[in-house]
Amino acid sequence: MAKLFGTNGIRGIFGQDLNLEFIHDISLSIATYFKKGPILIGYDGRDSSPVIAKVVSAAINSSGLDCKIAGLVPTPCLEYAIKSLGYSGGIMITASHNPPQYNGIKPVASDGVEISREDELIIEEIYFNKKWISSESWGNTGTETRAKRVYYDGIMSHIDADSIISKKFKVALDLGNGAQAVTAPELCKELGCMVYSVHETIDGNFPGRGSEPTPQNLETLSRCVKENSCDFGVAFDGDGDRSLICDELGNVLTGDKSALLLSKFLLGKFPSSKIVTCLNSGSAIEEIAKQADSQVIRTRVGSVEVSRKMVPMNALIGFEENGGFMFGKHNQVRDGAMTMCLVLDLLSKSGQKLSALTKELPPSFTTKDKVSCTKEQSVRLIKTLKEQNPSADTTEGIKINVDSKNWIMVRPSGTEPIVRIYAEASSQEKLDELMSKYMKIVTLALSE
Repeated sequence: MAKLFGTNGIRGIFGQDLNLEFIHDISLSIATYFKKGPILIGYDGRDSSPVIAKVVSAAINSSGLDCKIAGLVPTPCLEYAIKSLGYSGGIMITASHNPPQYNGIKPVASDGVEISREDELIIEEIYFNKKWISSESWGNTGTETRAKRVYYDGIMSHIDADSIISKKFKVALDLGNGAQAVTAPELCKELGCMVYSVHETIDGNFPGRGSEPTPQNLETLSRCVKENSCDFGVAFDGDGDRSLICDELGNVLTGDKSALLLSKFLLGKFPSSKIVTCLNSGSAIEEIAKQADSQVIRTRVGSVEVSRKMVPMNALIGFEENGGFMFGKHNQVRDGAMTMCLVLDLLSKSGQKLSALTKELPPSFTTKDKVSCTKEQSVRLIKTLKEQNPSADTTEGIKINVDSKNWIMVRPSGTEPIVRIYAEASSQEKLDELMSKYMKIVTLALSE
């Protein structure tokens, strides 16, 4: 079990568990793991990110490795630049959707994908044993100015830009005061779209609607779509790797629903492919995959699990239910802007409205919620649920299957002091009943 790495990198409250001494030492450990440079460093819009970038670069230089600073960019932009510009690895400074007081460090391999769970343990071993490389000469820190351009070009190579430009789409962007503010609007404009933005100012306190987009906090986006007669809207998380889609009627789709839409579209072009998704994603993807003679592979929860499964399998698609969609032909990582451009491509090719395309999908009723708790409480909760449901799947937290279409999953978060509750049912009525029942069970168990 990792002690420092969570579901997605290392995260903590800046100045407390994520203090400057720890940042310096873990950066030495990452440099020792990479062995050679150059290393590309990027960061999100959190107030502490520029300071952390300086400490990280100084530690890497003291190890004898060169590095370059890409500056404030979305996580998928940094990841793609690492791969396409030939870096030995990279470090993204971000806490994604966590509250403002948090920040984090995410190492990225030379292939532009987050390092594996096994490599995370190697870095932890280096850190705890202080087996850092030493060098008689210091490395240099430079500036990387090409990251955004290669990112745009990479995305454009996978869509029919001319077709999109000809349609003159109207797009609403909820940038969430986050990192996609420096890339998504520019991409849309290059594709001939008229852009209407909300929460477009980068602000590490995320004053607009918080750093995590959810169907419940996107009323401003929904209103923007309807008031401006937009073709669709998209909301990004703090570091820009996840996105939620809003149709032209103002309805916000769950991450599962938008993944089904894009999977159906992509499998139509690339049948007999592989799709990787987590245990907590809905079951309708199997039906869509079957229609395209394709295969679904399930993993534990976490983008690292999905990404690192996609790479050796050469999977076409990967996704999480939280709006993290991965298009393997671009990069095997979550990418909010690539997802947005795939929606534009879908609309330009289908000639249909997004709401009409959604109605053509297999029925899918999913939801999720969360409850605050300590780590000790979450351990006791899972133990209690296991005792009550001895035949349940305990691969990740606990997944209680009523049948293939009706299940509940309770899982401690790997990034926050909460437990998440996921559910799927064969109808909205059954979903409401299932969720209500288990929210009460969870709340009661945590109060004991």
